[in-house]
Amino acid sequence: MTQRRTLSAATRVFLVLISAAAVIGILVAGFLVAETQRAVQAEAERVTGATAAAIAASGAVSSALRDDDADAATAALEPYALSVIDSAGLDFVTIMTTDGIRITHPDLSQIGGRYLGTIPEQPAPLTETFTGTLGPSVRTIVPVIDADGVLRGWVSAGVTTETISETLVRRLPLSLAITLLLVAIGALGAWAARRFTRRIAGDLPPGTVRDAVSSYESIRTLGEALRAQTHEHGNRMHTAVALLELGRTGEAIDILTETSRQSQSLVDQVTARRHGDPAVGALLLGKASQAKERGIDWRVHIEPEAPRSPLSTVDSVSVLGNLIDNAMDAASAAEDRWVEVSLSTSDAGGILLDVADSGAGVPTEIRERIFEHGFSTKPADAQGRGVGLALVRSVVTDAGGTVEILDDPTTFRVTLPAAGRRRS
Repeated sequence: MTQRRTLSAATRVFLVLISAAAVIGILVAGFLVAETQRAVQAEAERVTGATAAAIAASGAVSSALRDDDADAATAALEPYALSVIDSAGLDFVTIMTTDGIRITHPDLSQIGGRYLGTIPEQPAPLTETFTGTLGPSVRTIVPVIDADGVLRGWVSAGVTTETISETLVRRLPLSLAITLLLVAIGALGAWAARRFTRRIAGDLPPGTVRDAVSSYESIRTLGEALRAQTHEHGNRMHTAVALLELGRTGEAIDILTETSRQSQSLVDQVTARRHGDPAVGALLLGKASQAKERGIDWRVHIEPEAPRSPLSTVDSVSVLGNLIDNAMDAASAAEDRWVEVSLSTSDAGGILLDVADSGAGVPTEIRERIFEHGFSTKPADAQGRGVGLALVRSVVTDAGGTVEILDDPTTFRVTLPAAGRRRS
């Protein structure tokens, strides 16, 4: 069976961005077409309205309609109407009597017939879309009123919807060009993002990239913990040796005994757990020393019967280490400094990990943002800022678990299914 190849992180970034560019291009194209159609329609209404109003205001038109001689009116006004049609780019100009009998029309056979369209009950302009002898058209009808205020007839100017469609088609290439330009810019951005991602992650798939970050975070936090533990033990040993050299054997023994007692207490909790992880135990021991360095009261409660974690050793150290680091940073700013780690069995038979601290808490408005990659409330130059909590949520979510923030005291609670019972 051929193994299915997993797409690299760089390729996935490219595909997501190019898809986004295509979707945006389609939406922009739709908007531009709709806007162009609206503009063409509005232009047709404006031109027909202005043209009909100009003709109706002409003294020659009013005079020709006043004499009640239809033939004479047609002879005088038909050439004028045809010239306006040509100059204004309209499809028809119909001048008619007060009761709608055509005096002019582009089709001479239609002269003398009744106007097809709405004639307002009151002498006022009206714009509408109506199907006449030339087909559906946008038309404006305007009353012809003489100097005495008497209604002498009507003028209708119109553009067929076919002409409007042709105008729309002529303007579409511009919309298409704008759309293609946007897609090209998006494609260029996607290509640049792919190159940038490949420089960082190579051709590794996303899961492998995250595992690499998790490994780095795991080594970092474990290294810091072990450094603190080594430093503390070194100080105690140096002090004990100095006391022995001074002949103060009892005090030297007391220091060594206290050191052993503190470490043994945590070791006993870690080793008492049936499914304990040595690396996690080492992390907790190191973090205890780190807490002491920073003047933080360190509290650990581990339930011996807690089930096995579905996380790998690297992910376990990364998750726990980042949560503890975050708690210590928060507690350091408090007057009463303490951090408490609790590992127990959840109600569903999985793992419940609580990391609480005496810090000021997390404001409600940023509780989701703190899990975003790159977001941090800490100094921008601090190592790893904006990565830890984002990585915690990613690892926990992939394992079928959840991360939530509780108050009083501030607690980051991780709930995981037991190993072998991962949720789908």
